[in-house]
Amino acid sequence: MKLIDRYIAREIMLPFTVVILILIGLFASFSSARLLAGAVTETLGISGLLQLVLLRTLIALEVLIPIALYISVIIGLGRLNKDQELNVIRSMGISGSRIVLMVLTVAIPVGIVSGMLSSYVRPWAYGVSYILDAQAEAELNTNRFQAGRFYGSEKSGRVIYMGNKDETDKQMQNIFHYIQKPDSSEILIAKQARQVQPTAKDDRPHIQLSEGIIYRLTSSASIDDMVQFKNMIYFIDNDFVMNYRRKAATTRTLWESDLPRDIAELQWRISRPLATILLALVALTFTQTAPRQDKTERTYLIAALIFAAYYNLSGLARTWVEQEIIGSIPGVWWLELLMLLGLVIYALIARQKQFSRQKR
Repeated sequence: MKLIDRYIAREIMLPFTVVILILIGLFASFSSARLLAGAVTETLGISGLLQLVLLRTLIALEVLIPIALYISVIIGLGRLNKDQELNVIRSMGISGSRIVLMVLTVAIPVGIVSGMLSSYVRPWAYGVSYILDAQAEAELNTNRFQAGRFYGSEKSGRVIYMGNKDETDKQMQNIFHYIQKPDSSEILIAKQARQVQPTAKDDRPHIQLSEGIIYRLTSSASIDDMVQFKNMIYFIDNDFVMNYRRKAATTRTLWESDLPRDIAELQWRISRPLATILLALVALTFTQTAPRQDKTERTYLIAALIFAAYYNLSGLARTWVEQEIIGSIPGVWWLELLMLLGLVIYALIARQKQFSRQKR
């Protein structure tokens, strides 16, 4: 029996490994293309780009792993069913319940890994990626800027331009800097500037400016401010990066919160292992047809539609909890309960059909 258990586990794990690697490669390529289109390399560089891609891939694993397991169960057991190997296994006295247990021996460890990623790795990855994103949006990293080009960001409301730049000593001339703040806006014009690398004493990025003017424009004041300077050091304040965000919050922090958004996020994390296991059991139902009745293309299409429906409903369930349309009980769990109920009904119908065939 252990030999058969290992055989079925191998038939699931082989396609799982291939599918998860393909999904990771596709997602990483898509993320890289989006980040390159957003000119992230000009503010964070290639290393920052690669780090962001890695972090976003880690975040996506909580979704990619259930998808890969769902597909691998359909592919692996579907092949066994098509080649009538499942019928041979059943003829050896192994019941359908035993086959379900064999699938669970694979699905449960994978579900636990998915839960660990969702509860611990994903929040950490979100926290680091938020910091990198904010640096890409807010950091005045003129070392990577080119002369004669405008650099702007809708999120930070910042626009930067330099007329000339000496690549040898990173000296810049004819600097224009504009930033939109909540209650005012600021325009800075300087003849010369030089980017200064952060030191141990002060790790904030800053730039040295010479011979310039600062205009501070406000809608509340009748007279705008103008400051003329000979030399000035301009610091970039990135304290807002560390502001609380629920996706980056630790699971323990969410557990102690009573805010609907935090409750929805916590329940989403906790539900990942159960969702992974239930999706594997749902995939198992597609392999229960007789080999002669197997229609591969139709099976894959129905399986894809069911997963798409589940994915959309899971997002809807979390949104309903966030908006207090549904309370913390049943919270996001109603979808998993619905899936479990559907599996129980399917099992009862399948057993009833089996009893009917045995009586004949």
